Amino acid sequence: MKLIRNISFPFVPAYYAVTSLRNKLYDLGIKKSTSYDLPVICVGNLSVGGTGKTPMIEYLIELLKDDYKIATLSRGYKRKTTGFQLADASSSAETLGDEPFQFYSKFKNDILVAVDADRTHGIEQLRKLDNAPDVILLDDAFQHRKVKAGLNILLTTYSNPYFDDFVLPTGNLREPRNGAKRADIIIVTKCPYHLSEAEKNTFLKQINPKGNQSVFFSTIDYSNEIISAKSKKSMDSVNNFTLVTGIANANPLVGFLKKKNLQFEHLNFSDHHEFSQQDVLEINKRDLIITTEKDFMRLKDHVVLKDKLFYLPIKVRIGNEAAVNKHIKDFVKV
Repeated sequence: MKLIRNISFPFVPAYYAVTSLRNKLYDLGIKKSTSYDLPVICVGNLSVGGTGKTPMIEYLIELLKDDYKIATLSRGYKRKTTGFQLADASSSAETLGDEPFQFYSKFKNDILVAVDADRTHGIEQLRKLDNAPDVILLDDAFQHRKVKAGLNILLTTYSNPYFDDFVLPTGNLREPRNGAKRADIIIVTKCPYHLSEAEKNTFLKQINPKGNQSVFFSTIDYSNEIISAKSKKSMDSVNNFTLVTGIANANPLVGFLKKKNLQFEHLNFSDHHEFSQQDVLEINKRDLIITTEKDFMRLKDHVVLKDKLFYLPIKVRIGNEAAVNKHIKDFVKV
């Protein structure tokens, strides 16, 4: 893969030029962005994935759901439906995509969950509902500039920050680094625990935020319990299991499990992998399977796995949490 990316380096200027021109047309108002008279919060990144958008959306849901009617709006990546879809009791990972289905499974009594590749159309449909939302959370829509969100939250990982990356196809960036200037809040995700102030300051200098931008650092908190469709187990009671992942970057999870000195094999699939029947048959040969919550949404309907399939929940922990919460709540109040 690295060789292919190095060979493709001559195509970088063309990709850079096309994405830069697109952004310039939006900046100049030649291409239209639609603003809304209700709070719209966009969570996204510059890279192609693995920055922690799903747990960040869940963080926002937890922060706001008790005071506002919340809707999440996602593209619904790899779903087998088209157009606008509003989640209901008949929904699945196939109709919504794995991440929106995860939102629905966890928060269906508190929020609306919708998918639409055209976020403008999706917002219009949500606003027509009798129980229309007060706040809309756009999942992975930083490059969807047809919508002008009122608050843009940009995520970048500590281990692979956007300022050290290149645009596709050699690097992982969907657009040039200067796209970060559109962010109101930049959150550095998946940071090491106990990150020192000196390390934070070094990182901040490289981000070089504008005067109107706030930067926060976050870590992943892993639960001490694994959860199945029927039960829970303490992580301290498990060993010799199979870890199954279909996410962009499984390294933090693998590192966490290794630090606990657990013995496991790792079946590592591509991001948003569609598990085939053959995959399921192979996975089913194992006695205990632990996966991510996102992968659990795609695997849990396979009956043969139901008694042995568990997921490990995660949450985002943001340093200076009071400040980021105030920033978000102040925006929503206006």
